[in-house]
Amino acid sequence: MYDVACVGIFVADCIAKPITKLPEPGKLDQIDSLDLYTGGCAVNAGVDMKKLGANIALLGMVGDDGFGAFMLGEVKKHGLTTDGIKVSKDHPTSASVVIVDDTGERSFLHCVGANGAFTESDVNYDVIRDSKVVFVAGTMLMPGFDGEPCAKFLKKCKEMGKITVLDSAWDNSGRWVEVIRPCMPYIDYFIPSIDEARMFAGGKEDLGEIADCFFDLGAKHVAIKVGKDGCYVRETKESEGVIMPTYLGYKPVDTTGAGDSFCSGFLYGLTHGMSMTESAQFANAVATHCVMAVGASTGIKSYEEIKKFMEENQPG
Repeated sequence: MYDVACVGIFVADCIAKPITKLPEPGKLDQIDSLDLYTGGCAVNAGVDMKKLGANIALLGMVGDDGFGAFMLGEVKKHGLTTDGIKVSKDHPTSASVVIVDDTGERSFLHCVGANGAFTESDVNYDVIRDSKVVFVAGTMLMPGFDGEPCAKFLKKCKEMGKITVLDSAWDNSGRWVEVIRPCMPYIDYFIPSIDEARMFAGGKEDLGEIADCFFDLGAKHVAIKVGKDGCYVRETKESEGVIMPTYLGYKPVDTTGAGDSFCSGFLYGLTHGMSMTESAQFANAVATHCVMAVGASTGIKSYEEIKKFMEENQPG
């Protein structure tokens, strides 16, 4: 039995660091490092949870190419099943050039590739059936799956008795709430970032009002990632929202995958007997480890190591 089935995007991340400006056309600048890592919300969260000690399945699509072979090889190396991963001969593996500046902040040049072709009919429901929790990771970056196909998928998951969780990504097409509206009645935990949450809520700024929008759309529970301030957690529309502070005593080296690592800690908590607030605090600690190393999953430690860190460090 899998603790979590992560359904979503697979991306080969080529990380260039540090870059404070692009070279002039036809010119060359030197950088300190250029490395290839696994990326994409589903892969990042899945690898992170596996490193924490959870049993994870991944579902998505890669291309029949060099990047795809790299992704499948890394997934197997981390001990994750590939039963839910389809290989397309018609679409290239999604890839990003991740530009990291000297503060650790990152920007992306992204090719959608196979992630854009993946849709509900590509889902291996045998894997879903064998999972406790279903996590959709990368909504807004899967045009063949976003919206109604995702809602159809989540509805099937609820009919199968699964706990459903959905995270989002930035949408540069401006669709926002029209994409998630049909999905929300079938989402148990909605965990967007604050920037995305504001856009879904029509530009609202107040966290309580933003969360109200999601409850009104049908979500059962809401957790909003608020960066250096940690996480806003609200159990129900009738309950008070609380801020769970993160750990501020560590300078970020690379913020790639920080949101995905938060999700991994949150999901690990939910599937290992933690309350929603306990899961959020554990998630803050996992995300802190993520930003202390280059790469989306490099800095993630075991559950025992993260708990020891929490015992030795106070948030805030």
